[in-house]
Amino acid sequence: MSFYCRECNTLRSLKVVRRLEILRDARSDEITLQLVRCTKCGDTGVLVYEESRRGALDNESWSHTGYRVDTREWKIVEREFSRCPEPGNPRCACPIHQKYGSRDAGARWDGLKHIPVKDQYTVAG
Repeated sequence: MSFYCRECNTLRSLKVVRRLEILRDARSDEITLQLVRCTKCGDTGVLVYEESRRGALDNESWSHTGYRVDTREWKIVEREFSRCPEPGNPRCACPIHQKYGSRDAGARWDGLKHIPVKDQYTVAG
């Protein structure tokens, strides 16, 4: 999958700097938070990848959504992610996974509420 920067419209310029695997929720079997930075203009953001394999055996659905994040706020989140001892383990019980893996009353992931995102967009595939 090739990502493009919303700020400078450059294809393949977003680099995943950090990621955090989140425990599945009531809707998705896989949830990944990806902190990205544009290698051309420096714009920052977060990508949310969600995949569900529920339903029919041949039914798989996924979404990859991007959000722009102010660079100052992004650096705060990046520092927090760096403190997780096991970012690839969705069962990690560290405070970072607890915070960004939070759930709402319906058992759906709502950890994005901890990141002050700007505009939302669908990531180009």
